[in-house]
Amino acid sequence: MNVQFKKGVLNLCVLVLLDKQDRYGYELVQKISDQISISEGSVYPLLRRLTKEGYFTTYLQESSEGPPRKYYKLTDVGRAHLHEQLAEWRTFTDGVNALIKEGVQE
Repeated sequence: MNVQFKKGVLNLCVLVLLDKQDRYGYELVQKISDQISISEGSVYPLLRRLTKEGYFTTYLQESSEGPPRKYYKLTDVGRAHLHEQLAEWRTFTDGVNALIKEGVQE
């Protein structure tokens, strides 16, 4: 898949996954990787940036499989940002799909 496609949508994927439940970094990587081939190294800088921007808070939770895990929790500001991003995504994909439908003969 085109690298630029993935870079553009990764932010939205992380926000969407954190909307329903708190998750730790590796869990986010696994969930996204189930649908889109990504490298683990692409998610952690994004998590740091979005946390710094106030979209997430973090907390540590003990793990039975090793050291405590850092969980990410969507803030109210993050949830508002998610809804803005979703609206932009829908407008963008509707436009692209309309152009594809107009231009590609199947």
